[in-house]
Amino acid sequence: MNLILRLSLLLAATTALRAGTLLLTNGIVVTVSGPTLTNAPVFIRDGRIESVGTTPATADKIVDLKGLHLFPGLISPTTVLGLLEIDALRPSRDTTEVGEFTPDVAAWIAVNPDSELIPVARANGYTHVQVVPLGGTVSGVSSVIRLRGWTIEDLTVRKSAALHVRWPAFSLDTTPKELAGNKESWKSIEDQVRDRDRALRRLDEFFSEAQAYSEAKKAAGPSPFQVVPAWEAMLPFVRQELPLWIHADEVRQIRSAVEWLARRKYRGVIAGGRDAWREATLLATNGVAVAFEHVFTQPVRDVDAYDAQFAAPAVLAKAGVAVAFTEGTDRFGASSIRNAPYAAAQARAFGLAYGEAIRGLTLYPARMLGLDRDLGSIEAGKEATLIAVDGDILDIRANVRRMWIAGEESDLSSRHTRLYDRYRSRPAAAK
Repeated sequence: MNLILRLSLLLAATTALRAGTLLLTNGIVVTVSGPTLTNAPVFIRDGRIESVGTTPATADKIVDLKGLHLFPGLISPTTVLGLLEIDALRPSRDTTEVGEFTPDVAAWIAVNPDSELIPVARANGYTHVQVVPLGGTVSGVSSVIRLRGWTIEDLTVRKSAALHVRWPAFSLDTTPKELAGNKESWKSIEDQVRDRDRALRRLDEFFSEAQAYSEAKKAAGPSPFQVVPAWEAMLPFVRQELPLWIHADEVRQIRSAVEWLARRKYRGVIAGGRDAWREATLLATNGVAVAFEHVFTQPVRDVDAYDAQFAAPAVLAKAGVAVAFTEGTDRFGASSIRNAPYAAAQARAFGLAYGEAIRGLTLYPARMLGLDRDLGSIEAGKEATLIAVDGDILDIRANVRRMWIAGEESDLSSRHTRLYDRYRSRPAAAK
């Protein structure tokens, strides 16, 4: 059988699996956008939810959940999943482009659909992630992928999701020159302030030039116009069609970034947000959400309470800020994405409402990514991307037992389960 015929049969089989009707019964349905429903049927047709709480006359397939908790699939708002496999091996790192301003870099094209870390994330309930490029000041454009598919084209849900900006640091090194480890690279506080101000000006000028390019292209109309790829990549963002995600942790960075967004009238999200709780009112007033990475980060000031970071999401939520939970984009972010539900659980233990904790894993990241019409809650009309859990997803003892992505059941095996099965059945003499 030639390759083309085999691929055609595979595509036909996949389409057949996705088509038809499916009824999920006897589950505890955590709708996220509404009340939790016990033993409410969820009826799915052709990969989308047709009804919740209404039993249809017939269905092609009926699945008895037997008391499992049904949640929408989890969404990670920032990760390098698929771009990074083993940090110590340079050939497996595709996270960072060379250059300070690279808005034409698109993350989706570098994703490895055969990454061993994708099934690991899927095994704990993650169905979608935003893959983020790193490096420079304007790092490039992130992409949203689903965690099931054969090729990168199959995985990709949205090639252009957001433009990622690394906000210039505001912290200063106050070490005297005589105590500096490297006296050649030592800078005075005045020089550091000048460098920071210069970086802020360069960033602002970059966006002003992109705005000028946009206006010039509009004015040119059908006339010949010299296209510049970097400026073309900036058009959806300076025209406010897509959001900016600004990576900032320190309180002065966050304040500066939010004020800049407001001045330029851009839509934005703060990613990282270690000190965001200190500017909760400013964030809420300007409608800026936070993709929070620092629940388990040690407090950085000796005047902070021991639970400052544990309670930070509750402080933000109380002010009216939408908080999504993420493990971030550092070298362990891709492998530890599965642990984000436990960050939400810790925030829940320190004052965050249960509903806010669940929305921080589902509906809020979907809204930040502009995908809430299809994902993030269990509602009629949305995509049937669901997970069945033998307990509360915030409980570390709970396990994801079944998963459906767009109505198609997904495999939950991974390298971890394969190794477990292998060594569990090793010969007695080797034990």
